[in-house]
Amino acid sequence: METPREEAFLVRLETRINDGTCTSLTVWRKSLLISCNGFTVINSCGDLVYRVDNYIDRPDELILMDGSGKSILTMRRRKKLGVLVHNWFVYEGEVGNYCAANKLSKKPIWCVRKNINILQTNHNVLAYVFRGSADKRHSFVIEGSYTRRSCKVLGGSRKVLAEIKRKEAMVEGISYGVEVFVLNVEPGFDPGFAMGLLLILDQMFP
Repeated sequence: METPREEAFLVRLETRINDGTCTSLTVWRKSLLISCNGFTVINSCGDLVYRVDNYIDRPDELILMDGSGKSILTMRRRKKLGVLVHNWFVYEGEVGNYCAANKLSKKPIWCVRKNINILQTNHNVLAYVFRGSADKRHSFVIEGSYTRRSCKVLGGSRKVLAEIKRKEAMVEGISYGVEVFVLNVEPGFDPGFAMGLLLILDQMFP
């Protein structure tokens, strides 16, 4: 059962699902800090909306911040019997090793599991997203190819909720490659949560 704070976060997420606002973000796979790896994300107005700063290239803990540096979500790779696996937990705010005030007393609000079932007929599936850590039925599925920057987050009835795409050059002959790309978030799906999923995909498919 979620705590009141976790319930409030889920209510905010559900509210955004119905707010009718579409979001297009440009994602630059580079930290604003010279000594860090990470991401810089701007909106269609050119405003900094999200940032990620990591001191190591493949961390087991990621913190998504807003443009002012406030922690929004923490993503932690799951450990099972001391071994790191392909599952990630998503927590509200900042928790874990680098936050003395909030160790791991919080429960995860989402769990993202990499698809490693080689017998599955749909090989296009990258990962499944579950509410909390105990749900047996996934809420969302992610399909496509992250390495090619072409994948989608799908909800019920396979509705597209968010999409990662290559950025189209405005000037002929210019290519952004895979370091600068676009995250489109459909009306109501939380852009912060979509960005959190993108960060996990970046770790799952380096």
